[in-house]
This record gives sequence, structure tokens and C-alpha cells, in this order.
Amino acid sequence: MKKYLFLLLSWGAFVTALAQDSLQIRLDSLLSDPMFETSQVGLMVYDLDADSALYTRNHRHLLRPASCMKLVTAITALDQLGASYDYETRIYYTGRLEGRTLRGNIYCVGGFDPTLTIDDVALLAGCVQRMGIDSICGQLVADCTMKEAQDYGEGWCWDDENPLLTALSIGRKNTFLTTFSEEVARAGVNLEGVRLTEGRVPQNAQLIATCKHNILQVLERMMKMSDNFYAESMFYQTAASAKKGVARAKDARDVTKRLIARLGLGHYPYKIADGSGLSLYNYVSAELLCRLLRHAWRSPAIHQTLVPSLPVAGVDGTLEKRMKGTKAQGNVRAKTGTLTGISSLAGYCTMADGRQLCFAIINQGVMRNATGKAFQDRVCKLLCEYE
Repeated sequence: MKKYLFLLLSWGAFVTALAQDSLQIRLDSLLSDPMFETSQVGLMVYDLDADSALYTRNHRHLLRPASCMKLVTAITALDQLGASYDYETRIYYTGRLEGRTLRGNIYCVGGFDPTLTIDDVALLAGCVQRMGIDSICGQLVADCTMKEAQDYGEGWCWDDENPLLTALSIGRKNTFLTTFSEEVARAGVNLEGVRLTEGRVPQNAQLIATCKHNILQVLERMMKMSDNFYAESMFYQTAASAKKGVARAKDARDVTKRLIARLGLGHYPYKIADGSGLSLYNYVSAELLCRLLRHAWRSPAIHQTLVPSLPVAGVDGTLEKRMKGTKAQGNVRAKTGTLTGISSLAGYCTMADGRQLCFAIINQGVMRNATGKAFQDRVCKLLCEYE
């Protein structure tokens, strides 16, 4: 009986090895494409059920990830902050009320919330009026000191349409204080002679109101639509979690590097420059992206939050028009990345036999991004069809 069981186990192992060899042959054939005579690729396919690599090619090469950097940012933020984390914008006042006149200042304290709308500002302005104030003798002050005074990310190209990284904005425009003053006046508060300025809220200021938005609201647009401004806001939230005062990009990098070290890859010289992937200074590997995806998959709280935010092949987000009419449609959930000469894709899929995979593909040196996307789509189709 033992001998019979041993033979069965040996045969099963043989069949598994044969299937894996066949998959490797088919992936090798995709990598024989002439495009790789003039471009590079980092590729890793990881079997999450077996907890082992199915296929690798240049998986440790340091390459620019483009917007797949948002996976690094998202997983780091969810690991550090959790899915219940809220972005907060606060309104304070100083001074005293004399009748219905505030003799003091109103402070608008930014928390780098990219989702703020005019409706949110109107609600905050209404809270000032509901204090019983009908006039202000003082200043309206914007406090943007949540983050360092750095308008753009390290290594961003000057000729890109780069978002201004301010901790207090509406629709990524630096118009919060002007809009707030208009809404306060519309609520019936006299602002004649009031000056709009910037500064820091004093410690003795009293809270009037707080506007909160959950991290999931930021995550969905950041990943589905690859919104760079939203990604940078999340990058700075992880920096703020370091609790070193003003949030700096350096603090966010340190938080990310600590997670990388926990995953056992701290000895590799990765370069973390920003949170969105706009920077040309970012250098990561397909292995790092897969290791982060594996970490998310093994952490239910992260996985349950991350996966719904990822674009779905042939369905929505930046993958809406890709892999339609194939077994990858509705199956592949992955983050895309595109910069000049760079095309990347990393995420999850399920093989035809039910095995759960994560994968990362970074094409570099591709002068037509469509070429990189077509290669990535072929890899995904193969993985989803394979039994």
C-alpha cells in the first residue's frame, strides 16, 4: 500500500513538473519576440497556492516601474495605515467672540486630501456660521504645513503635466482658501477687511469642524484611473505616519524600505523616489512587485481592500479596453504603468485549473507602448488559459 501511494505521489509530481515545463516553454517562446533585441523585460509569475515561482526572467533587474509604483505605495499604505484610515481637513479658530463677531482668525488645516470638493468646503464654511458668527475681524489662514514645501516629486520631468503637491487644494488647484472665503461669505458671514494668508495653526486654537474621507475613496481612483495626485497624497500619508513632524518624501521612502526589509529584500539597492511612478529615479524589480503582491495576498485585510481597487481586464479602469474576448477578461486584476519607453503590468489572475497567481511584467526600452502592452496581454492570456 505504501509503495502504491509513493507511486501515485511520484506520478503527481511528475505531471506537475511536466505541466510547469510546458508553461515555461510557451513563455520562453513569447520572449523570443524580435522586440527583445532592442528592449528589456523583467518578468515574474508566482504561484500563490504553492508559494513558489512558476517563471522568472530578469526578475531581479532594476527597472523603472512607471505607474506600477502605485502598487508599492498602496500596499505600503494599507500595511502601515489600514483600511479604516481617514484623511482629515480641519477648521480652527483663535480669539474671542464678542456678540456675533469673531475677533480672531480662522485656520484651515490641510491633510493633503485629494478628494476635497466645493461641497466639502461649503459644509466646513457652514460650520463657521453655525457657531453664531456673522462677521470676522481677523484673518483666514491656510495651514499647509502637514507636508514639506516641495511642489513636485523628485525626478519628475519639467515638461510633464505634473500636479502641484499642496496639502490644501480643491480639484488639485491651490484655490482652497479663496473658495472657503467665498463659501463663508455665502453662508452670511461678513468678511469685509479680512485678509487671506498662509501660516501655522497655533496650539491654543479650538476646533470648529473636521472633514473626513476614507483611504478607500482615494485608493479606488488612484488605482483604477492611475491618478498621480491621489498616489502622491497617499505617499505623504505614510510619511505622516512616521510622526516626525512635517511629512517628508524621505519619511515615506523610509516606511516603504522598512516593509521591503520585512519581506526579505532589504539588501537590494532599490530606489524609491515618489509614490506615483512619475519619477525617472524609481528603480524596482519584478520580484519586488510580486513579493509585495504576495504579502498583500497573505494579509486578508490588505488583500480584501487592494483587489477591488485594481483595474479589471476588459471591464474597467486602465484595462477596460485590453484582453477583451479572452479568458483574461474579468480574470486579470492588475495595475498598469506607462511612461516614455516604459510599459508595465502587475497584479493577480487565476489559471484555468484554479491556481491563484500574481505576476509582474516591466518592459523597458519600448519606443511604442502598444508593443509592451501587447506582450503583457499575451502573457496574461497564456496564464489564464493554461491548465
